[in-house]
Amino acid sequence: MTARAAGRRPYAAWHVGRRGEVAGGMTQVVNGYLAWDFERFDVDVIVSRDGSGGPRAVRLFLSAAGRIVTLPRRSTPVVVVHLSQGGSFVREGLLLLLARATRTATVAHLHGSSFAAFARQRPRLTGRVLRAADLVLALSDESAATASSFVPAERVRRVPNVVAGDRPEPKEHRVVFGGTVGRRKGVDVLLAAWRGLDTTDWTLDVVGPVADPDVVDETVPHVVVHGARPHAELMGLLRRASVAVLPSRDEALPMFLLEALARDACVIATDVGGIPALLEGDAGIVVPAGEIEPLRRALESVMVSEARRQELVEKGRARFAERYSADSAYPVIESLWLDALRRRRPTA
Repeated sequence: MTARAAGRRPYAAWHVGRRGEVAGGMTQVVNGYLAWDFERFDVDVIVSRDGSGGPRAVRLFLSAAGRIVTLPRRSTPVVVVHLSQGGSFVREGLLLLLARATRTATVAHLHGSSFAAFARQRPRLTGRVLRAADLVLALSDESAATASSFVPAERVRRVPNVVAGDRPEPKEHRVVFGGTVGRRKGVDVLLAAWRGLDTTDWTLDVVGPVADPDVVDETVPHVVVHGARPHAELMGLLRRASVAVLPSRDEALPMFLLEALARDACVIATDVGGIPALLEGDAGIVVPAGEIEPLRRALESVMVSEARRQELVEKGRARFAERYSADSAYPVIESLWLDALRRRRPTA
């Protein structure tokens, strides 16, 4: 356990996955858990991967397996395994199966924009892993429905990603994109839409590792491509940003959008994954994925009208506070960890 929380509480939530300085995704979910002062659970991470390959990746996996087998029992443990699709599901899925074999309470926390498609392709593997979990947490209705086809629906819970609140700074005429720079995140569509706008007084900041270099068009005016930057720098840009944009073709529930709402940025995103539910009721603008003109019109509508931006910001702020802030959501998530423990140990 971390020195911050060691031994203070009767239960321990051990999260299996990745931690540290990685913008977006499930790593930031884990980082958020680590930073929060839960009432009943100490929280720590069993690192199973760090982006490396080869012998180092094997050593990390074996080290994670060893830690699971030797978990201290003085604080009743629950192992929360963070799963995506592909290699992540195989690697962390094996660790979930191992935790179950030690009779430890287990939670499968599903991430990944393509989990449903992966489950259709690998149904035997998916079923075996999910059935090893006392509880399955899913970010979207699609993922929850998919999980319910493998395990009883009463063992599946729909949960949001969660971020802590923040204090916005005075806003600038700045639009921020945060994520992997490539086609999946729709950067090609974004730059094409931006080219059709009057951007004289505006800047588009594109932040994230470049996956598809050919989509980066350096001739588009008033665009700054930052590349991969520390998460804190991206959050600093969001505090000053008037608009946050994520024109993805494929998502689950992007942390970037929650981070934008928490910093009073007006949000524009596409109709994929859990985004429409996140932004319903005018908490942001939802446009079709892969289409340039609707995105251009949405950007223009908020760039020319401060009143429209403010209307969206206020509704986005209310939606965030109600459903996605740490204050409102973490107690619910903590109760789900406790539910998993009680399913494994009814007297917990």
